[in-house]
Amino acid sequence: MDLNEDSVHLRCAPAICLCVLCGLPAAGKSTLAQAVNSHTVQRGWRSTVISYDDLIPGDAFNVKEVEDEEDMPRSQTQTKWKLHRQAVLQCVERFLQSPTELGQLPPSINPINSDAWSRLLHAAQVCGTSVGSSQAYPSPLDRPAPPLVILLDDNFYYPSMRYEVYQLARKHSVGFCQVYVHCPVESCVRRNQLRPRPLPSDVIVEMARRMEPPNPQRNTWEQNSVTLDSEHHFTIEYIQRLVKVISTALENPLSPVQDNAEQKEADRQSCVSSVVHQADQACRRLVSQAMQGAREHQLPPERMRSLAAHFNQSKTRFLQDLRKQVLHSLPLTQGESVDVERLVNRAVDVFNKEKQEIVERYLPLRDTENEG
Repeated sequence: MDLNEDSVHLRCAPAICLCVLCGLPAAGKSTLAQAVNSHTVQRGWRSTVISYDDLIPGDAFNVKEVEDEEDMPRSQTQTKWKLHRQAVLQCVERFLQSPTELGQLPPSINPINSDAWSRLLHAAQVCGTSVGSSQAYPSPLDRPAPPLVILLDDNFYYPSMRYEVYQLARKHSVGFCQVYVHCPVESCVRRNQLRPRPLPSDVIVEMARRMEPPNPQRNTWEQNSVTLDSEHHFTIEYIQRLVKVISTALENPLSPVQDNAEQKEADRQSCVSSVVHQADQACRRLVSQAMQGAREHQLPPERMRSLAAHFNQSKTRFLQDLRKQVLHSLPLTQGESVDVERLVNRAVDVFNKEKQEIVERYLPLRDTENEG
């Protein structure tokens, strides 16, 4: 009898898709999510939007980068922000494990706004009611529950953030897809200023520098992705393109994680690429700042060219060494998490010291010439 009940449960378990909406603040992700919500209902699907802004307290996002003040507990603030993000994924996983159970959040997931979580679960109508009605679902023997689309609405500017969702989908054998909502940073800043509680413009500009859109050519796990331009209104064609991607994900749930060397190596390479890419961006900013300082010291043109070449050689060598070091230090195993941002910050600190040593070789010479 138990075996038969399990078989019925497996046959009638609803198809689920985790859909990542990524893009800059005010790019139009929430607007797109609501449009997709309406469209999925017309198809007989259930859907809900998991908005990180609604679930995570506002003070967790008050993270300001500090370049020179070593006493500022920046790592602590970022850790708090990451803990809240992890808590959201824990809630999603808890739901994937028991999609028909609501109940209260466990005590271990206390950073999440429980009222907002209950509302979004109710919106998904996982209490056993059918879409658009108050009637109970027919019994599993009659027909299965309709598919469920979970739209995760956040910036997701690093691939490592999106990869966590992918791993969750793979772990629970559900569908996974991504949509990158592209919008020029100037438009995002302008839209943001019209919001009741706008973000500081420099936060959006900085996030635009860090943004790494889905790249299926580099990351095979990002194959089922689509890019939509939101500078103007979303058209019905855009919505249909996204619904097609979601439909593909629903029809092709991911396979569970396999404990094999090939998958481990793929995970390591993906992580290393993300670390090196982010470190490269940070190093470029440091070099740009140093070159600007050299111009302000009125370094002669030939010395400026020499300094730029020195920086380029140093950065290239540094990134090559970083890739090797990270590869050797990341024996990724199933279920192991890697703090990519911490690795990047440590690496950039090393390069920053090297950059300063290079600068000191050039600027004192110019100061000595001025004194003479």
